[in-house]
Amino acid sequence: MQQDETISAIATPPGEGGIGIIRLSGENAVSIAKKIFRPFSAKSLDEYGNREAVYGYVKNEDGKTIDEVICIIMNAPNSYTCEDVVEIQCHGGSVVMREILSLTYRMGARPAQPGEFTKRAFLNGRLDLSQAQAVMDVINAKTKASLDMAMGHLSGNFSNKIKGFRHDILAMIAHLEASIDFPEDDIENLDIEDIREKVKLLVEKVEKLVESAHTGIILKDGLKTAIIGKPNAGKSSIMNLLLGKERAIVTDIPGTTRDSIEEYVNIGGIPLKLIDTAGIRATDDLVEKIGVDKAYSYAKEAELILAVFDRTEHFTHEDEEIIKLLETCPGNIIAILNKMDLSADINDDIITKKLKEVHNEQILGIVPMSAKSGEGQEELEALLTDIVYGGKTKTMDSQILCDARQGEILRQTLKLLEETITTIDMGMSEDFIVIDLRSAWEKLGEITGETLDDDIVDQIFSQFCIGK
Repeated sequence: MQQDETISAIATPPGEGGIGIIRLSGENAVSIAKKIFRPFSAKSLDEYGNREAVYGYVKNEDGKTIDEVICIIMNAPNSYTCEDVVEIQCHGGSVVMREILSLTYRMGARPAQPGEFTKRAFLNGRLDLSQAQAVMDVINAKTKASLDMAMGHLSGNFSNKIKGFRHDILAMIAHLEASIDFPEDDIENLDIEDIREKVKLLVEKVEKLVESAHTGIILKDGLKTAIIGKPNAGKSSIMNLLLGKERAIVTDIPGTTRDSIEEYVNIGGIPLKLIDTAGIRATDDLVEKIGVDKAYSYAKEAELILAVFDRTEHFTHEDEEIIKLLETCPGNIIAILNKMDLSADINDDIITKKLKEVHNEQILGIVPMSAKSGEGQEELEALLTDIVYGGKTKTMDSQILCDARQGEILRQTLKLLEETITTIDMGMSEDFIVIDLRSAWEKLGEITGETLDDDIVDQIFSQFCIGK
């Protein structure tokens, strides 16, 4: 990317809306704005102050008005990209936004690449890489908890933690190198065992951060959750209850749900990607059979399974098939005994006994529920909270790990720090200890972008939306 080029893009989502924003950034952003924008007053655009909203019109090369707009200039370095930035707020129709965008291109701007505005903010030092990645997390946040986490990262809380680790390592390196370079000076009575204890303490801190990845990634991406059960057990009713709306069709006719339905839902601040599957049973109906096969597939891919049983009916062959399926699924399982609003409970003891025979510890709870009345929903929410937070406090830590790439870097850092301890225990010289520590220091720098290849930076920002 050439930062001396001025870029332009639509910064608002596609579709129609009250307001649309065209954003320009670069050394020619203001001069391009002067060519296409005419203030309503007789003043020149230069006579208005920085960050002042100016009402006027966008006109094309022929002087024809395209739209009435608000123009805001943000001079470098006090802008999102630390460059001159211009935002033109027009009406939110797709045609008018494309016309203005096309006009900026004809005046000298080029189309912005995905994430290029944020990439320039990173390259110009306004954000480090961890903060830049948090921009998309803020945009894509599905619950308040995930928003709080993303804002913590954007504010620099997570990267400050990483920079603190790097500072601790650098201090040890400096102490060891001083001892190597000036052995006759006996630098502050260098104690290798003290270095070992400091590295061990750092290992514990990094381990704690890695352990938070389970919670952070769920809050960021959502917990992939499959709802399975035999026909008419109440799967779709459970989904509708959790969504708070009639999303899935509910009837007394078995086999109503033939295809899978996917929706995100916020349960106690935890985003679930709910998948309502076809009822599991033997069928000659080709379409329904495809739906049943997909139900098996989703169950084996899901991180969480809500297995719904009808507590008012006798235990059937289909129930037995579901129990067998649960034994082969890698995800956590919550069993729901549905229809507790009805008096009959002839199935409870049998289902509970069968579930307890499942060989693993994946069944985290058995919840009596009523999809009709909502009874039992609080208990389900408590179990979900325990899954995500691992029995720990629900209070969000703004330093929590929420990115797979960052998690892998931290795991590699842990290995390097453990190798440092091994090097010390083997009685090797300070030079070898420094090599291990410097490798860990450089590895941590990949999180903040201080020691990262350009190709990887490009790949990260390519995942952003255009205009951000």
